[in-house]
Amino acid sequence: MPRSAAIVPLAFGLAFLFAGEMPRLAHSAAAPSSACPSDMVRVRDFCIDRFEIATVDAETGAPLSPFYPPHPRLVESVFATWTLERTSVGPMAARAVPLPLLPAIQREQDDFRPRAVSRPGVVPQGYLSQWLARKACENAGKRLCTEKEWVTACRGEQGRKFPYGDRYETGRCNVYRASHPALVLHNAAWYGHLDPRLNLVVEANGEPLLRATGETASCASVWGDDAIYDMVGNLDEWIDDPKGVFVGGFFSRGTREGCEARIAVHGPTYFDYSTGTRCCRSLGGGAAPAPPE
Repeated sequence: MPRSAAIVPLAFGLAFLFAGEMPRLAHSAAAPSSACPSDMVRVRDFCIDRFEIATVDAETGAPLSPFYPPHPRLVESVFATWTLERTSVGPMAARAVPLPLLPAIQREQDDFRPRAVSRPGVVPQGYLSQWLARKACENAGKRLCTEKEWVTACRGEQGRKFPYGDRYETGRCNVYRASHPALVLHNAAWYGHLDPRLNLVVEANGEPLLRATGETASCASVWGDDAIYDMVGNLDEWIDDPKGVFVGGFFSRGTREGCEARIAVHGPTYFDYSTGTRCCRSLGGGAAPAPPE
């Protein structure tokens, strides 16, 4: 796989989440779907998040970093490991790149809890295990989507293989990118997938590999006069399967399977930079009970 990305990751992401800035998107905000919360889209008999989730602290609403797992012990471990690890792997230019900053709540508190939020123009939350994804959705009064719900939503009202049509079209969704962030930072695509810098890597032209939520306007699963964004590409998305399944493909995954793309080789505790989610909710507000862990 070619290494056509630049080692300038701090150019992306932090301003969106921590300074409250949002990029100008190619689409306008959709009207709330009937019987669904304003951040969700109605798909037949359920609601689904319009965007891949970001996370905030469940009690205070303070934003959590999308570049670390949103769990006190896990974030401490990842930060400590990569503070040392980044200085000894990859090209010298990559070793000089600092880790993304942690917000105060994740530096100073050991009791924060993630709550899922669905918002346009922010960095989506990576580094989610299925367990953390479920908790984030539950803390928002929602739940993980079933695979049937997720695939149905992705196919759009027309029931197509891709959000935009029946045939794969290069560049319509943020998937199958030529660059791999681990290859850029570590000289090895298979190594170091917990590095907090991976989702900050940009291509030589300055375009981030991971895009802000909803920024890929051509990757929209249309339902009535509303749409769901990035169901193919950007991040893989955990769904509610006891064995552990994520779907959709992330930005560097070489898949042309569209809404049928799925990975079922990792258990529910697995996480890396490419794993995110979005939440579902039954009509009428029912967040179905989670299965036993």
